[in-house]
Order: sequence, then C-alpha cells, then structure tokens
Amino acid sequence: MALVLFIGFIALILLRVPVSMAIGAAVLITFGTSEFSDSLYIVPQQILEGVNKPSLAAVPFFIMAGNLMNEVGMTDRIFRFANALVGHLKAGLAQVNVLSSMIFAGVSGAAVADCAGLGTIEIKAMKERGYNPEFAAAVTVCSAVVGPLIPPSIGLVIYAFLAQQSVERMFLAGVVPGVIVGGSLMLFNRLLAVRHNFPTQPRATRREVGRSAVDGILALVAPGIILGSILGGFVTATEAGVLACLYSIGLGMVYRSLNWAGLWKALTDTMMMTSVIMIIIGFSIAMGWLLAIEQVPQKLGEAIFAFTSSQAAFLGLMVVFVLLVGCVVEGVPAKLMLVPMLLPIVDSFGVDRVHFGIIIQLALLIGIATPPMGIGLYIMVEVGKVPFEKVTVAVLPFMIPLILVLILVTYVPDVTLWLPDLVLGPDGPVPKN
Repeated sequence: MALVLFIGFIALILLRVPVSMAIGAAVLITFGTSEFSDSLYIVPQQILEGVNKPSLAAVPFFIMAGNLMNEVGMTDRIFRFANALVGHLKAGLAQVNVLSSMIFAGVSGAAVADCAGLGTIEIKAMKERGYNPEFAAAVTVCSAVVGPLIPPSIGLVIYAFLAQQSVERMFLAGVVPGVIVGGSLMLFNRLLAVRHNFPTQPRATRREVGRSAVDGILALVAPGIILGSILGGFVTATEAGVLACLYSIGLGMVYRSLNWAGLWKALTDTMMMTSVIMIIIGFSIAMGWLLAIEQVPQKLGEAIFAFTSSQAAFLGLMVVFVLLVGCVVEGVPAKLMLVPMLLPIVDSFGVDRVHFGIIIQLALLIGIATPPMGIGLYIMVEVGKVPFEKVTVAVLPFMIPLILVLILVTYVPDVTLWLPDLVLGPDGPVPKN
C-alpha cells in the first residue's frame, strides 16, 4: 500500500500535476486499491481532523502580513536602507540583495514572498547597474532561503504543529542559522567579486544612511515587535500574526500607500495561498494515516538501524534524502510527508526535535533554488525575464555556501539550540495547541 502511495505521488509530480492535487490523488488511488476501498469516508474525516487545529491559524495571518508589506511598499524602503548600508561594497548590490532578504525575513517569513516582492526590485536594480540578469536572479533566489529561517516563519509554524514543539522555541532556533546563511552568501559574493569585475557604487553619506533608516524605521522594527510580543508572553503565535497584519495596515495608512485595490489583492492572494496549504495539510494527514497503518516509520527505522547505529551516519543519510526530496517537492508538502515518517526514527537516534526541525527546514529550503522543480527558479524566470537554463547554471555555485551551512547546522547542534536554550531554558515552553 505504501509503495502504491509513493509511486503514484512521484508519477503525478513528474507529470507536472499540482502538488496539492498529486497528494490527494495518490491518497485516493491508494485507498481505492487497498482493503479500505469500501471506507473512503475516512479520507474526508482525516482531512477535516488535520486542518481543524488552532495552532494552524497563525499561517494565514503571517501570509497576509507578508502580502500587505508588499502592497504598502515596505520592500522598497527595506531595499533602500540595505543599499545605503552595504551598497558601496564589492558586489554591492549582490550584498544588498542578501541583506534585504534578511531584513524582510523578519516580516514575511515566506521565501515565495521574498522572491516575488523583493525580487522584482532587486533584479531590476542589478540589471540597471550592469549585473548579468542570470547572476542577479541566482543571488535573489538563494538569498530567499533566509526568509523561512529567520522568524516569523510559516514553515516553522507548520513544523511546530507536526512535531508538537512550541512555536517560540522553533522561531528562536532559526535565528542563528538564518544569520549564518545570510553571512555565508555575503562572504561568497565577496569571493566572487575578486574574480569578476562587478559594478560598484559610491559610499552613502551618513545623512543618506540616516534618511533611509528613518524612512524605513517602521518596517525595520516590525520583526522586533512581532517576536518580542511572542517571547514576552503578551500574545500567542496566532495573535502575533494578527498583530503583524494590523501593523502592516497601520503602516499603509501612515505612508498613505495602501488603497482598497491593494488591500483586496493582499486578501485574495492570502486566501489562495492559504487554501492550497490547507488542502495539502489535509491530504497529508490522510497520507500519514495510511503510512501509520502500514507501520512505515517503524519498518524504515528498523532498516536504518540494521544499516547503521551511528547518529552521525544517520544524520548524513537523512540530509541527503531530504535534499533529494526537496529537489522535486516543495517545502510545505515535503515537510508534511517526511516529518511524521521521520520523527520516530529521529527520536530513536536521540536527535533533538528542534534541531531536526531546523535541519529539515534548511534542507528543503535549498530545494527552492535547486533544479529541476525549485519553485524559486520559476519565479525568477518570470520576474527577471531570464531563460530557465541560464538561471539554473548561475545558481549552482551558490549551492556551495548553502550546503556548507547545512552541514554545520546538522553536525553542530549548538548552532540551533544555543539561543532557545538561553532565552527559554532547555525544557520550555510547553507547546500551546
């Protein structure tokens, strides 16, 4: 039964069927060809049970906050501030690209929002300054990897729900790895600048830096307000998402940049994206039920233990496996399929669930920039008007720093666990459902 499920799903993905429909069709095919063929009512029951969780209510609000930030023009202000800070460096706009993504990550928490929102501004500016369009697209899609690591993060909210971990702890665990990913990309840009004659621009004056900071100060403090309110115990993760939306609307009113058309677009985009995510979650819960009936996690764990009892070897095998899955399946559906299957094995090897969450989050994020199915590559083709083949070639060198950081995060748990242990203690807080 599990074999039918996976073969059906992979076949549908290779036929370019949308992921949400591929999961659902694979589940229905498996049910129809199994001993449960006369019990199809189980599927809608599992779907409804899967999405009827209060902890998932945070997802649409953080999506909405990112869409509203794009509509009120915060992306422009963030880009101008980052440009004033590091635009004069070697490969200046490439560094601006990464720094902007790190700042915007604290607002949207979604790689797609980063690619589509900041990407349009960044690629246009880089092309106007003489950068190759394919290089601009490659830097943009790789810097978007930072978004779902630095809180708030939609992917980490979903993982916290799946792994029964607190959202606060997951958010804090993503901060240091996110900063390291951003720093490694900036260092790599600097190394590339030694070999390539990238365009440069004059250093911004202190007055220009101050003016851009004042202009974007309300956007720059948003991440602190959102994360601080959660860690301070003033709001839950869901309430923080509502706060982020209200704050974004307030910024639109202050800057007079949000109109009814923009608000409606943010709402419709949010509803579409949320609907797709919830459909995927519902079908994935049904898929997880099938895997549990077949005892796939237990059998997989026994097979791995028969192969190796070393935690280091297991982590290496797991990272390679997750990277391969991330190349063909998007992050959210991949996480929904992999986490329930791998968690029992992770526990048996003594790997901290928070640490595992950041490993799988980063490994799957690298997939958005990895051919052939990386969604970020296709967004860059549309945004940057660059042929897919050229973007693919240009993005490959950037896999080096990303993979190196993934190895660091995988084998040095303190990179992930140091900050949450420092702020919350090793055992707290208890997840709220």
